[in-house]
Amino acid sequence: MAAVPPPSAPGGPEPPPLQYSLLLQHLVGEQRRPRAWDPAALGGIPSPPKSEEQKMVERAMESCAFKAALACVGGFVLGGAFGVFTAGIDTNVGFDPKDPYRTPTAKEVLKDMGQRGISYAKNFAIVGAMFSCTECVVESYRGKSDWKNSVISGCITGGAIGFRAGLKAGVIGCGGFAAFSAAIDYYLR
Repeated sequence: MAAVPPPSAPGGPEPPPLQYSLLLQHLVGEQRRPRAWDPAALGGIPSPPKSEEQKMVERAMESCAFKAALACVGGFVLGGAFGVFTAGIDTNVGFDPKDPYRTPTAKEVLKDMGQRGISYAKNFAIVGAMFSCTECVVESYRGKSDWKNSVISGCITGGAIGFRAGLKAGVIGCGGFAAFSAAIDYYLR
């Protein structure tokens, strides 16, 4: 049996029904009042004002040049490690097509691994610097820090890399890098 609400007193006003949409407007909607977030009022540790040196270091670390240099170095290290790893599992490293039955020496294998590591390192460093620099420029231009910056800079970077092989490759590179940037940004944020 369904529960029947108690009848109101005879002649008394009927209570208004609870409207969840009004309640939600006050909890999470536009009528929600933001709470003041003051750690000192909550007993937090007060932080002293920053010195001019600290402000200068913060400005330098947030500059586009520093971000691009950091991405370049990080890309070089990651690309080098990736190149050495892929060369290590490649069965054709040190392979001589003139003499397919000859076993390559350790020196030849290490030389090929080093060459592949350096090649991958340079490519990853260039891509990392391009992406980071374009993202910083787009963020500075738009004045916002959101997912659209990485998608736009991914499109620019992928398009610039792919455009060397033609217009179609540039468009595919733009779409691919933009989609990958969106996926990474969605995962990390």
